[in-house]
Amino acid sequence: MTDLLTSIQAALGLSRTPIPFTARGALPSAFAVTDLACASIGAAGQAVAELLQQHTQHLPAVEVDRRLASFWFATSLRPMGWEVPPLWDPVAGDYATKDGWIRLHTNAPHHRTAAERVLGACADRAAMAAKVAQWSSTELEQAVVEAKGCAAQMRGWAQWQQHPQGLAVNAEPLVHFSAGQEEILKPWRGSVAQPLAGIKVLDLTRVLAGPTASRFLAGLGAEVLRIDPPTWNEPGVVPEVTLGKRCARLDLQQPADRAVFENLLNDADILLHGYRADALEHLGFGTERRRQLAPGLIDVCLNAYGWSGPWQNRRGFDSLVQMSSGIAEAGQRWKHADKPTPLPVQALDHATGYLMAASAIKLLTERLRSGRGGSARLSLARTAKLLIEHGPGTSEALRAEDKQDQDSRVEQTPWGPAHRLLAPVKITGTPLQWALPATELGSHRAQW
Repeated sequence: MTDLLTSIQAALGLSRTPIPFTARGALPSAFAVTDLACASIGAAGQAVAELLQQHTQHLPAVEVDRRLASFWFATSLRPMGWEVPPLWDPVAGDYATKDGWIRLHTNAPHHRTAAERVLGACADRAAMAAKVAQWSSTELEQAVVEAKGCAAQMRGWAQWQQHPQGLAVNAEPLVHFSAGQEEILKPWRGSVAQPLAGIKVLDLTRVLAGPTASRFLAGLGAEVLRIDPPTWNEPGVVPEVTLGKRCARLDLQQPADRAVFENLLNDADILLHGYRADALEHLGFGTERRRQLAPGLIDVCLNAYGWSGPWQNRRGFDSLVQMSSGIAEAGQRWKHADKPTPLPVQALDHATGYLMAASAIKLLTERLRSGRGGSARLSLARTAKLLIEHGPGTSEALRAEDKQDQDSRVEQTPWGPAHRLLAPVKITGTPLQWALPATELGSHRAQW
């Protein structure tokens, strides 16, 4: 566990301060998932502590609760008298091929359409399974990707290490930082209680990793504005990840909406984005254009498969990276199962989200000191390497969740009332607290 924390601290340029992890037990897995949860959340907390130390000359203590960290890596929301919609499309999942296994990710309608362009229309999993069984894993993965869909064949870690993309990811740092050229002098307007008060975060991320980062920043007092395209929806995760944010829609293909976006970016302190590596370039908002529009910007981005190699622009999600990188195959062997066995939670997403938040806070600390912005790049595949190489965790089970793990306050969401779990990290004097409940996508205007 210490190795994971010190590896993350080194990658983020944080001091090697010990962080106590309280409570006992771990999520059942072939890998140290709970250790990863504690280390990534703890590093985000430490980044906050070091920001405060720069301004108050006092370093607050940080500690992480193993149980709460594990639970937050699944879901933090406990609805009262209603249910969150299902996370997965009915035909998403793992399928046996002629020579192995493949995972099809069909949650977005256009990704399901892409898979069905290759396989034919499938009313249910049985129909999909019959068609997938006629293909080899490699050929089907390639065909679905070429149709602009999302798929990943199951590979072992040894195979991934020899794959051109695995080799590329292995050569990348966990977090790639770059310094900005421009100087911008904005004083710290925060406080110990709300370190990020006055900081504007423009969030272009979706599903889990990026929204996890912006949710953490919102809990520290940042003003977070999430922007989605006109038709995008992710009903299974919106109640979980929109806590503390305002959510608007813009169509960046339309001139009027592009102008609104440029004005928003001009006033933003932090930009979070999780598009494929070339997507913002194609929209005319590449790195140089973003710097022109927002001098001193803190630009934090992630993708699925890394920032070099043949797959750097490939669509991907946590569950697909687990298949590609050897995690699901190792889980199958660990469990003596007859099918791929992923992690018990989408730990690559959550961990990368907290690492993004820590990176943004680290860059902000530097900007407040030197006036220079900067950027950080992360990927789910590189986070997977960190987890795999750390090896197995403890086999001791976590104590079951109970009512004492929930915040007593009621969150009034558009879907109904809910409780949140208590925050998994404690920073002395700095409670994680969110001013806004979770909300529907597109429920606000695109303005600060």
